[in-house]
Amino acid sequence: MTDNTHTFGDGRLAASVHAKGAELCALRASGRDLLWGGGAPWQRQSPVLFPIVGRLAEDTAWVEGKPYRMTQHGFARDCTFRWLARDETGCRLELVDTDETRGMFPFAFSLVIEYRIEQGILSVRYCVTNPDGTRVLPASLGAHPAFIWPLAPDVPKNRHVITFDEPEPAPIRRVRDGLLLPEGLPTPIQGRTLALDEALFAPDALILDRLASHGLTYHIPGGPGLRLAWEGFPYLGLWMKPGADFLCIEPWHGLASPVGFSGDFSTRPGVFHLQPGQEWRAGWQVGCI
Repeated sequence: MTDNTHTFGDGRLAASVHAKGAELCALRASGRDLLWGGGAPWQRQSPVLFPIVGRLAEDTAWVEGKPYRMTQHGFARDCTFRWLARDETGCRLELVDTDETRGMFPFAFSLVIEYRIEQGILSVRYCVTNPDGTRVLPASLGAHPAFIWPLAPDVPKNRHVITFDEPEPAPIRRVRDGLLLPEGLPTPIQGRTLALDEALFAPDALILDRLASHGLTYHIPGGPGLRLAWEGFPYLGLWMKPGADFLCIEPWHGLASPVGFSGDFSTRPGVFHLQPGQEWRAGWQVGCI
């Protein structure tokens, strides 16, 4: 344990979390890394996306007629959270608004994230609270964990699949220059199965905005895999950089601004709205199969 990083586990699964960004930075089972290690071509590992998911048009949030500059995925991933609790099986961290954050996002907020490992499963829980007594808080939040791909070093990437809990026949969405394109595209998911291939991600992320499932299995048929489940997140993003050895499986409550969008921040797709004193909660979990 250090001021910057906390490592915890239960003997079956072990994880580490940085204070910066409250970012999951390691996940291991039986000495095997399950999380991307960072470095070229993507330095991050599991950033927290808050208070936006994706990009804003011209990187600008308009709030009550005033512009606020905020870059892709928001600022939480670059802020240092404070530790609320740390023990052998988990930790809890908090980020609150400051003068610096209010220069990008003129709202009061508290974001608490809890990591916990029990019975070989990592659970991640989020709680956003609106402490303002008079003003509604509009925000989005998303997870962005990058799991290793391939899951076994001697298995080609294109032998991996994602099996969703439910059939996913709805069209998918794509982005261009980080902004959400208006049209849906035919899904590459066949029933419940997505055959993974780097070519899927050449146009950028694959976005499910009419998601039926609350969980999936990312695996090598007949071999190792990961089981993920989520609650409170209506959307899912899948993303990787072609040539890199990771796959991001991202539960979201929020989407990039649509191409041509010029409205108030509070009207962006996927934003939740918290009345004074209200909380928003969501979470996801992962374990080996």
